[in-house]
Amino acid sequence: MAIIKLKPSLKDYLWGGTKLKTEYGKEYDGDVLAESWELSCHPAGPSYVDSGEYKGDTLSEYILMEGKKVTGTHARKYDEFPILIKFIDAKKDLSIQVHPDDDYALKNEGQYGKTEMWYIMECDEGSFVYYGFSREVSKEEFQERIKNKTLPEVLNKVEVQKGDVLFIEPGTIHAIGKGNVIAEIQQNSNVTYRVYDYGRKGPDGKERDLHIEKALQVTKTVPILRKKSFEPHIVSCPYFTVDKLVLDGQRMKKVFGEIDKTSFVSILVMEGEGTIRDKEETLTFKKGDSLFVTANTGEYELEGAFEALVTTV
Repeated sequence: MAIIKLKPSLKDYLWGGTKLKTEYGKEYDGDVLAESWELSCHPAGPSYVDSGEYKGDTLSEYILMEGKKVTGTHARKYDEFPILIKFIDAKKDLSIQVHPDDDYALKNEGQYGKTEMWYIMECDEGSFVYYGFSREVSKEEFQERIKNKTLPEVLNKVEVQKGDVLFIEPGTIHAIGKGNVIAEIQQNSNVTYRVYDYGRKGPDGKERDLHIEKALQVTKTVPILRKKSFEPHIVSCPYFTVDKLVLDGQRMKKVFGEIDKTSFVSILVMEGEGTIRDKEETLTFKKGDSLFVTANTGEYELEGAFEALVTTV
C-alpha cells in the first residue's frame, strides 16, 4: 500500500484571490485563483499523483491501475470515487446557491447530489456566510425575491471565525462571503444551482446563468433549526467523516495510527509542516499539501507541528 502526495487542479473563478498562491503554495501563473481541487477524481478537475512511481497520473488513473482495494470497502457502494476536497479563497462574495440531493441529481443531472462541509481556515474581520433562511418563506416569496434582488434580506447571515465548521445538507441555500479561506469536503459532484449572483458578468461580458426553476424544486425554505453535533468528529455523515488533527511539535509532536481495509485516508494540511511514514516510505509535507493514504496501509506515524483535516469514508 502507499502514501501519495497529490497535486490539485486549479480554478480561476472571477471571485477568487491570491492567498492559495501566496500562503498555500499553489503554483499558478494567473492573477486570480479561486479553488484548488485537492482530492478529486471528478472529470471537471482531477487531482494528480505528485510522488512515487505513478507521478503525473491522475488519481483516477492510479486507482484504475492499482484496483479499488486502495479506496477501501466502504467506497465500493459508490459507482464513482465518493468525495471531493477543495481549498477555496473567496476574495469576493460567491453566488447564493443550492445543491440537490442524490435522488434529484441522479434523475436530472446524471450525477450524485452534494452534501458538504466548510472549515473556516482564515477570515477577515466581519466575514460571514449565508446559511439557510432567517425565517420560513413560501416558494412564491422565494421566487419573487430572486426576481427583485432582495433575497439576502431573508437569509441567515452568520459571522464566522477561524475554526468554525458548517455542515450543509442538500436543499440548504448558502453562500460564502468575501474574505474567507475555506476547506470544503463534499460528495463527488459539481451540481450547483445558482439563484442570485449580484448581477455579475462572466469573462464573456454576460451575466452568469441562474438556475431558478431547479432551485425552486430542491430548496428547503425553512430555517435550520439547530446545529448538529457530530462528536467525537467535527463532521460525520453517510458520505464522509472528518476529524481535526493538531500537533504542536512540543508536548504533542507525534501520533500513531492504523489504516484498515475499510477506507483510504485523506490528510489536508492547513498549517505547519511534518512527516508521515509507514513501513515502506517516508514523505514530508507542509501547509497546503494534500496526502492520499491507501486503505489497508496498516500502521503509520505522523510527526511535526501542523494542523490538518483527516477524512475517511
